[in-house]
Amino acid sequence: MAGASFTEPSFLDGPTLAFVAVCIVALLGLFLILAWVQQRDVRALAWWGAAYLIGASSLALWAAPQPAVAVPRDLPFAMIFVACGMIWNGVRLFRGRRLFPVRTFAGALIWLALCQMPFFGEGGTPRAVVGVLVVAAYTFFIAFELSRERRKSLYSRSAAVIVPALHAAIFVMPLAIRWLLPEVVAGRWASVFALETILYAVGTAFIVLLMVKDYHVGVYQRAASTDFLTGLLNRRAFLENALRLCARQAERGQPVTLMMFDLDHFKSINDRFGHAVGDEALRLFAEVIRNSMRGSDIIGRLGGEEFAAIVPETAGAAAAIAERVRANFESAGADIAGNTVGATVSIGAATAADVVTNIDALIARADAALYRAKSGGRNRLSMAGDDPAHDRAHLIAAARSSPPVTSVHIVHRDSAA
Repeated sequence: MAGASFTEPSFLDGPTLAFVAVCIVALLGLFLILAWVQQRDVRALAWWGAAYLIGASSLALWAAPQPAVAVPRDLPFAMIFVACGMIWNGVRLFRGRRLFPVRTFAGALIWLALCQMPFFGEGGTPRAVVGVLVVAAYTFFIAFELSRERRKSLYSRSAAVIVPALHAAIFVMPLAIRWLLPEVVAGRWASVFALETILYAVGTAFIVLLMVKDYHVGVYQRAASTDFLTGLLNRRAFLENALRLCARQAERGQPVTLMMFDLDHFKSINDRFGHAVGDEALRLFAEVIRNSMRGSDIIGRLGGEEFAAIVPETAGAAAAIAERVRANFESAGADIAGNTVGATVSIGAATAADVVTNIDALIARADAALYRAKSGGRNRLSMAGDDPAHDRAHLIAAARSSPPVTSVHIVHRDSAA
C-alpha cells in the first residue's frame, strides 16, 4: 500500500450520486402521488408528490451534460423555486387553508426576469443573494404554516422545525456556498449537492408521512370525542380531559375553575323560530366560546343547551373569562340566521383551590351557581361560594321548592355523572 495515492471511490463521484439522487427523489414523488390516489381526502399529498417530481427533473437537468440536454442554465433553478412554492401550498392545503397558486410561481418568475438583466451574470454574487432570499422566503412560509396551529401533536410540532430546517439545508446553504465560497467545494460540488438532496428527500418524505398518519389518527379521535353539531368535546371527552387537567393542577398545587353555561330560554327559541334556528344558536355559542377562550382551555357540550369549560385559573381570572363569553354571546346572539332572537347565556362557576379527586363535587357546585344565575334574572355570571356543602344544599332546596325544568335536569345529570 506504500506510495499508493488516495482517490475518491467511483460510487461517490458527482455524476453517480446525481443519478442516484434523481432516482430517489423521483421514486419518492411517485410514492407520494400513489399515497394520494389511495387517500384522496389528503390532497396535499398530490402537491408534495408533484413538487418532488419537479425537483427530480430540476436535478436531472442541472446535472446533465450540456451538449446532451440543451436547456437554459437558469431553468433548473427556476424549477426548484416552483417546487418550493408547491411544498408551501401543500402545507397550506394540509392545514385546511386556501391555496395561493400564483405565489407558487412567484419565485421562479422573479428569478427568470432577473436572469435577463446584465448585472445578473451566471456565477455572480447577485444570483447567490437572490437565490438564497427566494428559498429562505418559502422556508419561512412553510415554517409559519406548520407552527401556527394552536392545538398541535408531537409530529406537527416536530415537522414545524425539521421540515424547514431540511428545506434550508438543501437549498439555502448550497446556494450560498456555491456562489460565495466556491473554493470550499471546488471539484466536489456535485457530490455535496447530490448527497444533501438525498438526505432532504428521504427526511422530508418521512416527516410528511408521519404528519398524514397523525392527521388520520386525529380524524378518528375527533369523531369519537367531538359533538357533531358544535365541534366541541362531547360529554365523555370533556370529563376525561377535565380530570387530567385537575390532576396536573393538583401536582402543581394550583387551582382549577369549572364553568357551566346554559342558553337562556332555549325551548322558547325552538318554539318561536324552529329547531333549525335553535341548532344555529348552539353552533353560534360554540363559535363564540371558542373565540373567547384560549386554545389550551377545555370546552365541551354536555347535552342540549348545556356547555361546560374548565380552566387552570383562580376564581377572579375565570370570572373575567366567563364574563367575556357572556358579553360576546349577548352581542352575537342578538340576530341569528336573520331572526331577531336576542339569545343570552347564564353561567355558574366554581373554583377548587385544593386537590380535586372527585370532579362531580365541582360540577355540583358550578350547577348550584348556575341555578342562582338563572333564578337571579339570567344573562349573568354567578360564582359558587367557598362552602361546597352550602352550594349543594342550596341547589337541592331550590329544586324541591320550585321545580323548573332546568334545575330538575341539572340534578338528574349530576346523579348520573
